[in-house]
Amino acid sequence: MAATVELSGVTLEDRVSLAGSSLQLNGAGVRYKAVFKVYTAGLYLGQKASTPDEVLAAPGPKRMTITMLREIDSAELGKLFSRGMSDNMERSAFSKLIPGVMRMSQVFSDHKKLKEGETFVLDWIPGTGTVLTIKGQIEGEPFKEPEFFNALLRIWLGPKPVDWQLKDALLGKKK
Repeated sequence: MAATVELSGVTLEDRVSLAGSSLQLNGAGVRYKAVFKVYTAGLYLGQKASTPDEVLAAPGPKRMTITMLREIDSAELGKLFSRGMSDNMERSAFSKLIPGVMRMSQVFSDHKKLKEGETFVLDWIPGTGTVLTIKGQIEGEPFKEPEFFNALLRIWLGPKPVDWQLKDALLGKKK
């Protein structure tokens, strides 16, 4: 039986299968905004990584799961994602990703709201790209640029992460 991790009432599997690979939960944590819990996040990799560079350089498929702990306006979430990406990379690199960022923001806007308990998943599948799944539905074509997934990961793992405690949690660092 697969082991699980429970965070704020959300269960995360210890292992998941993606594109024929077995991935392990590298780390998981809760995103806080002020005193409020916003979502849980889990990072899955082929092998454990303890630094942002190791995570970004890791070969093979990768997965980030986000489960909402409160209702949020999805258009707002899309904006926060693009800001998180631009805050954590050079402008020239970010500008190349703008078409993908705009498409992702539109996908989130189309959903209007993400409610407590709803999940979205960001998968990196080599040769395919970044696949965005919201509430169990794959959203449109994969984002082909390899940089896109790493730019997303930098929201949580970059030099200016959205939440420092969550960054440490995703990197498997104990409190």
